[in-house]
Parts: sequence; structure tokens; C-alpha cells
Amino acid sequence: MAAGALHVPAPVMEIARTLEGAGFETWCVGGAVRDALLGHPHLDWDLATAARPRDVQRLFRRTAPKGIKYGTVSVFDVHGAEHEVTTFRRDVRTDGRHAEVEFGASLEEDLARRDYTINAIAVSPLSGEMRDPFSGRDDLARGIVRAVGRAADRLREDRLRALRALRFASRFGFTIEPDTWRAIVASAPELAKLSRERVREELEKTMEQVARPSAALRLWRDSGALGVLIPSLAILSEITLVALDSVPRPDGGVPRERVMRRLVVLFSDLRSTQAGRTARSLRFSNSDAAWVASILERWQAIEGPLRAALAAPDPPSDRAIRALVGVTGRTRLREVLRLGAARFAGARELGEAAPAPHAMGSLYRRALRIAFRDPVEIGDLAVDGDDLQRAGLPPGPRMGWTLRRLLDDVLEDPARNVRELLLARAALLQREPLT
Repeated sequence: MAAGALHVPAPVMEIARTLEGAGFETWCVGGAVRDALLGHPHLDWDLATAARPRDVQRLFRRTAPKGIKYGTVSVFDVHGAEHEVTTFRRDVRTDGRHAEVEFGASLEEDLARRDYTINAIAVSPLSGEMRDPFSGRDDLARGIVRAVGRAADRLREDRLRALRALRFASRFGFTIEPDTWRAIVASAPELAKLSRERVREELEKTMEQVARPSAALRLWRDSGALGVLIPSLAILSEITLVALDSVPRPDGGVPRERVMRRLVVLFSDLRSTQAGRTARSLRFSNSDAAWVASILERWQAIEGPLRAALAAPDPPSDRAIRALVGVTGRTRLREVLRLGAARFAGARELGEAAPAPHAMGSLYRRALRIAFRDPVEIGDLAVDGDDLQRAGLPPGPRMGWTLRRLLDDVLEDPARNVRELLLARAALLQREPLT
């Protein structure tokens, strides 16, 4: 197959032409070649070359030292897109996380140090010649993930490769070759040596790239990787696994939104506080961990009332919906209900009782209208604590109790959200005992 048939982008061709013109053998390698052979779009075209990092920096006007000691320099094309250009190299030694490399290798030696045969294919962007010393194209055609050489050796060199195999298999619908699978299972206890950041990044890539992440998480679980890396998720419920596949594409197609929604579903077997701790242990940002925990906290608070409301013979009242929105809050309403819809879909697929999609869809639409039309939170009341204090109510527990009772009244009838009515009602409430 010629390089042109792979649709190598013109800017990548130009980078290769500059390197070859300076006397340095250059090839396209890695995921872009693999994906192009599969007919999948791929934006990140990387190159391997005989040029040393200093040569690459000299030949191109815009570069960045991506990983000089590993031979990688980022070259920016005419459109500002970044392409990794890496010197042919061989591994000298590795501890399973970091490799010490040596330059001066041939293309074949460079391909031999790669993880899987489907990633060890090179194509010359200029001549169209293809090098495939490990029969990666045959494995692509057969739908197989197979290690280059001895699987145990490849996984010992970089423990992250085990997780990459699970992602590739689930992303492409491939099977893992038996010797490679046995090596992955045997290497599972060693995965604890991976940094938490690398584990998080691999989990995020899985959530972003894999159409049905349940397949990937089952492989994580069955290989032993999940129990080693995320013990709190070692026993994932089938509802959660199926629900992962039900998360819709985000509005506007923002990949990060879908990743976060899938992560919320992934952690939804856990209590909210445990989910937050788990996310932080994986080095998610504090804001991401807090977001996951807050969605789960609100979902766990409304799941029972929501099921009951949707199981009743009549649609839920506006008052009931206002109460639900009051628990979720406006800013988290959409995400809480999306989580609920995914879990209900998972339950239905497994033959368990769950609200019907049309009932959930109707409630979702009504809840959004009500959330932005009616008062649903204490902050929406026409009075606040300062108003009550000026009216003679002392600060303390009774203040919060009074505001909650006023909100109950307003949830029942939004027309009661009038300052004078609320102050009069607050005065009457002072005669009642705290409950």
C-alpha cells in the first residue's frame, strides 16, 4: 500500500521531505499508520528518523524539546500543529517505568522496541514503501493485539503497556493473543509501580476513545488490573458497566464532557465521599474530584424519591419536581439526571425494573423548565437571614430551620415567595418547636 493511499497529511510530507533532503532516513510510525490502515481518522502523525535531536532542531524553525533524552522533538508545521519527531533508538535498560535509550539504531531496531505488532508498522511518506517486520498488518486484518517478540519482556520494559493492550482491544473490537493475555495477567501485580498520573491518563483515554467502555473495564477487571490499581472499583456492578455504554455524546461534541460523565458513572457504585477520595488518589484535579463527588451525592439523595415519583400512576407534580431540583441545584441538575438515565438504561438492559425512557425524558424536560422558572433553593427566597434577623429572629439553629420551612412553603406554591408573606410566616413559625 502506498503512502498516498494512507492520506499522509501534506505538512507531515513536508517535514519528512526536509529531513530526507538533509540526508536523514525518515518514516511515519505508530498510531497514525495503524489507524490509517484501519480506515480511522488520526490527527497525530509522528515520525521516526535517523536525525539526532540537535539535527531536528537545526532543520526546523519552530520546535520544542518534547523529550530530548528520549530522542523526541516536537516540530510545528505551517498550521501550528505539533508532530513528534523521534530519533531511531534502542532500549539500553528500563525499570518498568523509565527507559534509558541509545541512538544510532536502525528502523528495524526501533520498531522492535515497540509494544504491539499493530503499532510496529512504518511507512515512508515520500516513497510509499512500507516496513512491517512483525506482521502487524496481518494482525490488523485478523483483529488481534499481539506483543512484539516475547510478551513478558515487552510488558516488563513498560508496565503501562498492559493497559494500552486493554484499550486497543476494546477500542477496535480486537482479541488479545493468548500469550500476550497471559503476560498481562501475570504482570497485574506489578502495575502498582505505575504512577497514579499515568493510570489516570490511561483511564481518561479509555473513556474518550472507546465506544463501549464496559468492554475495556471488563478487561481491566478480568486481568486483575482494576483490583490492583483502583481497589474501590474491583467489583463493578453489571448495571454500572452497562450504564457506561449509555452515556450519550455531549452537546456540542466536547470530548472532555463525555469523559467526565463516564467517570461519574464509573464511580457511581461508590458513596460520594469514597468516590471523591478515589478520584483524588488517581490525581484528578481537586475540582474534578469535587464535581464527581457532588453529582453522586445529589444522585444518591434523589434516586429513591425519583423512582417513586416515576413509578406513580400520575406524572410527578410541579411541587415534587421543585423539591428534586432543590436537592440537585440548578447547576448540577442536568448531570444528575443524565447519570440517573444511564443507570436506569443499564438496569433495563439487564432486565431489572427501572423507569421508562419516555418518563425520564419528560421529567428531564419539565425539571429544566421549572429549575429556571421557579424558586427551588433557599437563595431564591425573597428574604434572607439578614431580613429575618432585622425582623427580630436571633441567629442560630432556628434561623436555618426557619429558612428551610419557608422554602417548603414556596416549593408548594411559588406565589408565596413574597417578602411580606414570608416575614409574616416566619413570625408565626417562631411559636413552633424546632423539628
